Amino acid sequence: MSQPDHILIVDDDREIRELVGTYLERNEMRVTLAANGREMRAALDKGSVDLIVLDLMLPGEDGLALCRDLRAGPRKNLPILMLTARNEEADRILGLEMGADDYLVKPFAARELLARVRSVLRRTRMLPPNLQITEAATLLAFGDWRLDTTARHLLDAQDVVVALSGAEYKLLRVFLDHPQRVLSRDQLLNLTQGRDAELFERSIDLMVSRLRQRLGDDAREPKYIKTVRNGGYVFASVVEIREERA
Repeated sequence: MSQPDHILIVDDDREIRELVGTYLERNEMRVTLAANGREMRAALDKGSVDLIVLDLMLPGEDGLALCRDLRAGPRKNLPILMLTARNEEADRILGLEMGADDYLVKPFAARELLARVRSVLRRTRMLPPNLQITEAATLLAFGDWRLDTTARHLLDAQDVVVALSGAEYKLLRVFLDHPQRVLSRDQLLNLTQGRDAELFERSIDLMVSRLRQRLGDDAREPKYIKTVRNGGYVFASVVEIREERA
């Protein structure tokens, strides 16, 4: 018999975390509660967690800072569902760029939270094991470009740095790690740790468009990122891995 999914709820509002915890337990999930970042880390150190429900507005370290730290550490692939009392678009985009897998605005229905938790877990587990982001390379060279994966800089042929947002860097890194391979929007969603499928599918095309602009890639006849009808996208250029800067 399979073990129940272990959900860590991090929220400074005791009533919310207890109500959410009770509801998830009634739906056959194991739950651990934490009121802040210190308690979250202690819970993570005690054992395996399948998903974190993380409040944005926490005392001390806020949810964005905790999300960023998780994505930079050994638990970087741990799914995160972020909660917030604010419905500002900028906060939602920032949460996405920090690495949140989904974003839910308070007040919310417990049934919707449960559905989002199950959706994020399902998307995470559907990712094929051979679709992973490599960590060893320092430079990924393609065409007239190089991506410095240590400094997270995109460099043109004259070594001029082209600024990338966090989401743009993640998307380009995914393409460079899987050249000549068609990636569906669902796979791009998982690999870039985007939000729920419906929202991200609407935004992935915009993100690809922005990335093409950074690369000077003509959308009508793209050299690098090509659209595959009813399939997704494919990075068509050869990618050279270099361990050291030239």
